[in-house]
Amino acid sequence: MAEDMQILVVDDENSVRTVLTQVLQEDGFAVTEAVNGRQALEFMEKQTFSLVITDIVMPKMTGLEVLAKIKRRYPETQVIIITSHASLETAIAALKHGAYDYLFKPFNDLDLISAAANRAVEKVRLIAKNKDLLEKLKKKNKELEKVNTTLKNLACRDGLTGLFNHRYFQEYLIFEIYRSKRNKETFSLVFLDLDFFKHYNDTHGQLEGDKLLRSLAAILKKSIRKSDVVARYGGEEFVLLLQSTPKANARIVGEKIRRNVESYPFKGRETQPRGKVTISIGISNFPEDGADRSSLIQCADEAMYQAKDSGRNKVYLWAAGQ
Repeated sequence: MAEDMQILVVDDENSVRTVLTQVLQEDGFAVTEAVNGRQALEFMEKQTFSLVITDIVMPKMTGLEVLAKIKRRYPETQVIIITSHASLETAIAALKHGAYDYLFKPFNDLDLISAAANRAVEKVRLIAKNKDLLEKLKKKNKELEKVNTTLKNLACRDGLTGLFNHRYFQEYLIFEIYRSKRNKETFSLVFLDLDFFKHYNDTHGQLEGDKLLRSLAAILKKSIRKSDVVARYGGEEFVLLLQSTPKANARIVGEKIRRNVESYPFKGRETQPRGKVTISIGISNFPEDGADRSSLIQCADEAMYQAKDSGRNKVYLWAAGQ
């Protein structure tokens, strides 16, 4: 639609402005007139113009100066230069500096004005359409990125607790072993299991059991550093990987978690065998207790069962007793 395209005509000669305005209005365009370049720029600060048709030779500011300012401030606005046959070189220079087209005056063929204006306006429409398509593509890409992020999270997160899942932990453990070997560093594995969880489920039902697991997951996340990893290993069993942490320090972390769980006001905890929800913890260390994934997991797992066998609600270090 031509009506939605605003055109600014700039010329110090009233007769030239009149001819241009009449032709463009007959084509359905909305036209504004400016008597010089300064007035034109003042109008452009207040209103958006799709096309500017400006004379080259004008007082106060030349058409080339107007062109330069428009292209710097309003790069999507198209500019048609008006010149005489004697100033063809100036018109060519204007094209090199961003003008869309040029017209010669006097206007012997008014259809040339319509043709040039319509071509310029069509370019404006194409630019706007391409810009709109680009914005839609960017939006789609952002949506796809969100979907991909969600899918990645689904692939590595436990659906119930939101913690990393067993698969992710196994892959991360391999990476951490490689990283620690290369950097000659240590790390600790902390395995923990809810004591008497079957009794809790049997007493309160699976839904309440799920709530208990989610609450425990929240406690674990708050108990570690950003550099550490916590995952649901399976069922009521969880695992923490504490980077650059010797076994003695890991025990301090384990004791802190054990106390936090023991004192937490879980719903229905009074029905548990000792009147509270507790966990048993086992700890192994790289490279002290093993230099590969299976041995580290086995040591931590066995230490955890030693904690259970000795009465539960305890922290055990592999091969070190208490």
